[in-house]
Amino acid sequence: MTTNTTATTNTTNTTNTPADRTGPLQGITVIDLSRALAGPHAAMTLGDLGARVIKVETPETGDDTRSWGPPFVGPHDDPQASYFLSCNRNKESIALNLKSDDGRDSLRRMVERADVVVENFRPGVLDRLGFSVETMHQINPRLVVLSITGFGHDGPEASRSGYDQIVQGEAGLMSLTGPGPDTPQRVGVPIADLLSGMNGVSGVLAALYEREWTGEGSVVRTSLLSSVVGVHAFQGTRYTVAGEVPQAQGNHHPSIAPYGLFSCQDGKVQISVGSQRLWTTFATAFGLDPEQEQFATNAARVGHREALIAAVERVFAVWQAEPLLERLAELGIPAGKVRSLDEVYQWEQVASQGLLVDVQHPVLGEVTLPGSPLRFFSGTGDRETTRRDHVAPPVLNQHEAEIRAWLAESPHTDTAQEATS
Repeated sequence: MTTNTTATTNTTNTTNTPADRTGPLQGITVIDLSRALAGPHAAMTLGDLGARVIKVETPETGDDTRSWGPPFVGPHDDPQASYFLSCNRNKESIALNLKSDDGRDSLRRMVERADVVVENFRPGVLDRLGFSVETMHQINPRLVVLSITGFGHDGPEASRSGYDQIVQGEAGLMSLTGPGPDTPQRVGVPIADLLSGMNGVSGVLAALYEREWTGEGSVVRTSLLSSVVGVHAFQGTRYTVAGEVPQAQGNHHPSIAPYGLFSCQDGKVQISVGSQRLWTTFATAFGLDPEQEQFATNAARVGHREALIAAVERVFAVWQAEPLLERLAELGIPAGKVRSLDEVYQWEQVASQGLLVDVQHPVLGEVTLPGSPLRFFSGTGDRETTRRDHVAPPVLNQHEAEIRAWLAESPHTDTAQEATS
């Protein structure tokens, strides 16, 4: 493994197999029964951390996201959905009909050997297939099961299907997003799905740690609803504690001013004046009176937000964006531009953090994917131990032979005996 402490674009695995994984979850096997985004994102993250991840898909069609597009890339007779590519790196694929004897038997043997199962079926679906949580723990008492639902596994609306934008609305996020209270907007990425996947990973890691001293697996449950409500942060306590109902108010912070997006001569910049010291520095440098009554304290500035925005944009009107950002940096005022995604992925800082990975796809050849946000180093900090050998998202059933060969190996030691011996 190549190591360094400055980051680079992660290396390509030209064999497209996860045989030589690195990362803190080496030796952990994950069975990914999930579809769409929340579960696949969780399983992909576990793969990024070094786990072996086996994606079980529906024969012929595979994961729903294989057909979500455009955009599709690749040959006309074998198009690949960029959506699927976004959430399935570092996985193997096998197609199983879980309503058939062979499919159920294969899954049973996978469960017996696995450390983690990830699923995001509606409540009751796995039970009907013969793989209830109780059954899976009878097969493998050390198994950790991650179950992600839309609205929770119990409660009066547990049976509802969970789709990201619907949950963004139902969980209040859209009421906080957009230019004003009459124009609710969704977040530009499926944030409810992504947060659910991230929460699921946190739960799995905690459950694996717990298993080390209990010897038993457990069930981790989260939902799109709970994941969005769980990040209401200060907006939540504005209601639960202060009794205020927050509303969308565009690109300016509801509790700090000036903090937001401001126009200048040739574009827009963002600033965050998050302390009284910064306000004094900022106001003095740009010809504003820091002691003016309506702007003298943060509470006063928030209360006179529109007047403050107008005052800041008047002094910014003579500045072009780049020189303005340079001046703000000199002053120590947190500031930045709004980048388009092409600018983001061409930004040297993004590449330096390992946020681009090159992989060899069996249909597309070499492609670049967004990378993992996590990096790991030795205790001395001089050696990076982050997983480097990333593999491309698999084509449907790509690893059937390898997985069936693994299942055909000498019988697995009875896990129940292991747990009690």
